[in-house]
Amino acid sequence: MNDENPFPHDLLQLQERLHRAHAEHRTYLAGLPWSVEPMKGWERGERHSHRGDVPDSPGWSDEQKETVDRMWAEIRQLAIDVADHPHWKSVPTDILVKARMQLKRQALPAQVPEAA
Repeated sequence: MNDENPFPHDLLQLQERLHRAHAEHRTYLAGLPWSVEPMKGWERGERHSHRGDVPDSPGWSDEQKETVDRMWAEIRQLAIDVADHPHWKSVPTDILVKARMQLKRQALPAQVPEAA
């Protein structure tokens, strides 16, 4: 740790992994049917007309549900690891939120996959 980079290397790595896990989760969800359970779609004007026609959803397969659950578990654990990192004990409480936001910006990966 130095004056230029106030965060330990392992904390920066954890935060970058958290950013990537969120991006991968969003990308994966974007490729899934709109409803977890099978559900009938609707035509524009019936309800939620701003979306246009919505096709029937076949729902998610068991494998897709397990993948989403696994991804959420990874995101939760990474978030806990970042929040519970020993570094935060050395940060004054009056700047804790500002420091946390700085970490998020500083640890952005060079290329985060975008949702399709």
